[in-house]
Amino acid sequence: MPHDHAHGGAWPRPSDNYVPHVHGPDEPPHSHPDPGVDPHQPLAGGARALRVGIGGPVGSGKTALVAALCRALGTELRLAVVTNDIYTTEDADFLLRNGVLPAERIRAVETGCCPHTAIRDDISANLDAVEELEEALGPLDLVLVESGGDNLTATFSKGLIDRQIFVVDVAGGDKVPRKGGPGVTAADLLVINKTDLAPLVGADLSVMERDAKARRGDLPTVFLSLVEDRAAGPVAEWIRELVRL
Repeated sequence: MPHDHAHGGAWPRPSDNYVPHVHGPDEPPHSHPDPGVDPHQPLAGGARALRVGIGGPVGSGKTALVAALCRALGTELRLAVVTNDIYTTEDADFLLRNGVLPAERIRAVETGCCPHTAIRDDISANLDAVEELEEALGPLDLVLVESGGDNLTATFSKGLIDRQIFVVDVAGGDKVPRKGGPGVTAADLLVINKTDLAPLVGADLSVMERDAKARRGDLPTVFLSLVEDRAAGPVAEWIRELVRL
């Protein structure tokens, strides 16, 4: 499917506002473009699959959410999934072990770099994976693109996805929505996951709801426990509404 993007690492940057950050001992310090700047043109419309990006911190439950959505939507929509991990195919392997989709409907991208680089800055590997699925499977209704675990600044390029879900979890504390960041404030849907853990970690869900509303305005937020709702009901219904549009 035609798309407008540049392979490789070079693009015209509309801003020189870089955000420095330091990584682990195996990765040298480096900078990335401002997370508020998207270097790619938005996806063109037309008769193609809806692409939904799913991002969030490590351990927030992104892969479990993808598995739940596959179980809920896999029999009613023509669905495929792209997962991102830095050095492994761990998330794709989890989906395969759980049999949520046939193997040919899952692609794994090993980014070899910060997760947000592959979903926002140089999206070529993810675009290639989506296009390979479309070529192999024929027309699709929905493609889920799962980011590797990242921080609250992670956002998807509109040149890769149509809508973004950002997942945080209650175990991180009820302060997380208050901290904001582009993932929390700008995602099309915020999922506050693992609500069943709230009593165990002393998290106040009403505080999280209040702070999410303050940060997000009219953008929707849903609370979820995949222990209690294995089909991720409110998220699946949100996606169904998008597919119907």
